[in-house]
Amino acid sequence: MDTGRPAEPGEHPQLLDRLATVPDPRRAKGRRHPLAFVLALAACAVLAGAKSLTAIAEWAADAPAAVLTTLGGPSREPAGPTAPTEATVRRILQRVDGDALDEAIGAWLAARDPDRPPPDHDLGRRARRSLAVDGKTVRGARRADGTQVHLLAAMTGTGLVAAQREVSATTNEITVFRPMLADLDLADTVVTFDALHSQTAHARFLVEEKKAHYIAVIKGNQPLLHQHLKQLPRREVPLLDKTRATEHGRDEIRRVKTCTVTRGLDFPHAAQAVQIVRRRRTVTTRKVTLERVYAVTDLTAEQADAPEIAHRIREHWGIENKIHHVRDTTFAEDASRVRTGTAPRAMAALRNLAIGALRLTGCDNIAADLRKHSRDATRALATLGIT
Repeated sequence: MDTGRPAEPGEHPQLLDRLATVPDPRRAKGRRHPLAFVLALAACAVLAGAKSLTAIAEWAADAPAAVLTTLGGPSREPAGPTAPTEATVRRILQRVDGDALDEAIGAWLAARDPDRPPPDHDLGRRARRSLAVDGKTVRGARRADGTQVHLLAAMTGTGLVAAQREVSATTNEITVFRPMLADLDLADTVVTFDALHSQTAHARFLVEEKKAHYIAVIKGNQPLLHQHLKQLPRREVPLLDKTRATEHGRDEIRRVKTCTVTRGLDFPHAAQAVQIVRRRRTVTTRKVTLERVYAVTDLTAEQADAPEIAHRIREHWGIENKIHHVRDTTFAEDASRVRTGTAPRAMAALRNLAIGALRLTGCDNIAADLRKHSRDATRALATLGIT
């Protein structure tokens, strides 16, 4: 499949159309630049490697008139379209509705996901999609009260952020889980999450309301269930999957056992109990560590065997490597001093858009492709499907 193929006209709403749905936080009087135009400029600048609000404004100031026109810049004769000033960019990104911006970007990416469900939702003809839910703190961005900005994101198996929400400083990720996923089409999707989200309410929401599946890691925050899983007679269960990988200076062997549980497992819709034993050896120090991870899933043995469950649990951590790590290392997100208003979240959303758009073109080196886009302003338009 050519995942880099731009959507045909009318097939899916284009990015400018999606951005036009974001409400404008400014008063109508005195507006010189449409909101969608400023947001599209910011998206192109981030795709060209801009890491700050100043860098976005500088990219916009250098953009050719043809690019500004294509992005929807208003023409003012005889000078033609003009780029917004840094103050305008800053004010907009500091006040933009973060939920609306994330929804617009997530919808644009999800519509182009090669693993998206077909229109007729024929569940029997396709492999189940994956969706990994995990949170990240933007460490360089602190609110006025000193708290840090924390974002919860949902990533598809392709590496696209389909949804993102900010977690209030007065609560935690648990309260954001359901609102973030409420509007997504999750039919027959396998949602994976860490122990924090292994809540009975989340499991019921996914299975009963969203018609999805789950794989939930169980740790000490569910002490009775965790103890029950540990006490299952694992010695009587055969080893069903064993894999070995050497990367990042570690040699890791994973052994997986699964068993069907018909009663006694106090977790909604749970059908299988999972044990993963990880033996890690650090190549340089030769230090060996042993870790046992327990999980439950509503997938039956007929729906998902041990190798598939193990693969999906490993794939879950892809959100760390494909999204969070890239935003930290390539975009220097944790070192960013953008901290006022909704600007930290808006920048994170624009970085998600840049990463997702590049992945849809088959990119496997984000940093190199950012440099490539910085050399030609029109490349960002093509990658974002703006014509």
